[in-house]
Amino acid sequence: MYMRGRTVALIVVFAVLFSSLTTAVVMGDGGLLSRATGSSFFGGVSSNSGLEDHLNKLKEAYGTIKTQYIGEVDDQKLIDGAIRGMVDSLNDPYSAYMDQKTAKQFHSSLDSTFQGIGAEVTLKKGKVTIVSPFKGSPAEKAGLRPEDQILKVNGDSLEGMDLNEAVSKIKGPKGTKAHLEVSRPGQSEVLNIEVVRDEIPIETVHAEMLDGKIGKLEISQFSTDTSKDFLKELEEMEAKGMKGLVIDVRGNPGGLLPAVVEISEQLVPDQKKIMMTEDKTGHRMEYKSKLKEKKEYPIVILTDKGSASASEILAAALKESGGYKTVGDTTFGKGTVQTAKDFEDGSNLKLTMAKWLTPEGNWIHKKGIKPDVKVKLPDYYGATPPQPDKTLKRDMTSQQVKNLQLILEGLGYRPDRTDGYYSEQTETAVKAFQRTQKLSVTGVVDSKTAMKLQDAYIEMLRKPENDLQLRVAVETLKKELK
Repeated sequence: MYMRGRTVALIVVFAVLFSSLTTAVVMGDGGLLSRATGSSFFGGVSSNSGLEDHLNKLKEAYGTIKTQYIGEVDDQKLIDGAIRGMVDSLNDPYSAYMDQKTAKQFHSSLDSTFQGIGAEVTLKKGKVTIVSPFKGSPAEKAGLRPEDQILKVNGDSLEGMDLNEAVSKIKGPKGTKAHLEVSRPGQSEVLNIEVVRDEIPIETVHAEMLDGKIGKLEISQFSTDTSKDFLKELEEMEAKGMKGLVIDVRGNPGGLLPAVVEISEQLVPDQKKIMMTEDKTGHRMEYKSKLKEKKEYPIVILTDKGSASASEILAAALKESGGYKTVGDTTFGKGTVQTAKDFEDGSNLKLTMAKWLTPEGNWIHKKGIKPDVKVKLPDYYGATPPQPDKTLKRDMTSQQVKNLQLILEGLGYRPDRTDGYYSEQTETAVKAFQRTQKLSVTGVVDSKTAMKLQDAYIEMLRKPENDLQLRVAVETLKKELK
C-alpha cells in the first residue's frame, strides 16, 4: 500500500576533487505521510543522525574507488549504488531505491495504463513472488497464481536481483513474450509459462447485478480513480433497489491508501474507526468513517490469499467496525505502509514508514485476516493451463499433464485420473473437448488445443455460477436478508 507525494529533493553528491560529502536530503512538507503518521519524512529523527560518525569511512571508500579502481567510474552510479545499498541493508521487501527509469515504471503502475504481464510481485526470502495477477491480465490468462515464484525470465535468472531489477526484466513492450520459469508451492517440477505482454488498463472497479438484486462490486486494485468509480457504481446500484452487496477483493494486491480510506468512509457505519497507522516513534493516527448510519442492506466481502494491503484494510474495517462477514480464504498479510518520494533527478525512494493496524488494534502482518466463512475452492482453481509450446500426448507423465487433467475435470470432460499420467481416458477427454471446439480430433494437446483450453478455463472461472466462493457469499447475504 502506498501513499503518494512529490517533494522537493536536494542531492549534494561527492565533488570530483572530493572536497565534501553529504547524504541525500529530502526536504518538504511531508506530503501524505505527515497526514498518516503525524511526523516528518524521517519520522522526527534528523536525517544526519548516526551519519557524521561514519563520514570519514564513506569518504575513504569513495576516494579509493575513484583513484584506484582499474575500470571507469561513474559518479551517478556510485551515488545510486550507495543509496540502494542502504535500502537493501534494511532487509525489507517493500522498501526500494529506484533510478530514473525504474521510478518512471513504478509511477506508471499506479496511473492509467502500463505495458507488461499485469501482476503485483514482492520479494519473499529472496524470491520474486506473485502477490496476485491483475484481473483479466496476461499473467492471469497464462495461469500465474498468488505465491508463484518467478525464477527466470527469458533464460535470465532473477536470483540476487532487487525487486526493481527483477520487475524491469518481467515488464516489456506490448506483444513481446516473457518466458517464465516458475516454482509453485506444492509442486516439485518447475513450470514453464509463456506470457505475452500487453497494455494493462487500470480499470479497477467492475460492477454486476446478480439474481435477487444482489450487487457485486469487484475491486482489482486501489488506484487514483478507484474510490470515485466505486462510489459511482454503488450509487447506481442503490438506485436500482439493491438488497445486498458483495465486495470482491480477491486477487487485489492493494494500492493507494487514500483510495481505500475514501471507500471505507462511505461503508463503515456510525463514524467508527477504519484503521490506524503507527510510525517508528509509536505515534498513532486514526482514520474514521464519515457515514453516520449503517447501510440499509447487508454487505459481505470476498477475500483470498491474493488480497493484500489496502484490500486487507477494507476487509478489516468492514469486519471489525461494520460487523460484516468476510467469505473466502485468509488474506496475504501485508501490514505496512510505504511512501514514495521523488528526487529532483527523477529517481525515487520507496520506504516503509509505518505499520497499519485494524480498528481493534491488530497487526495482521504475515498473518492475514481469517474469513468468517472459509470456502475451499476445487483443486482445478490452482491449475496452470497447458502452454502452447508444450505438446502433451498419450503415456506422458508430468505436472503439466496433471494440470491438464484438473482443467478437463473442471470443464466437465472427466479424465479418469488427476495424477499426471496421460491415460487412454485422458486422451478420450481431450478428444471430446476438441470435438466441441471444432478442432482436429487427435487426442493430442497441441498449440491450438492448448490455447482453446486456456480460453475455456478462464471463461469457466469467470462465470458466477461456477464461482463457489461467490455463491457462498450470496447465500450468506440471503441469510442476512431473511
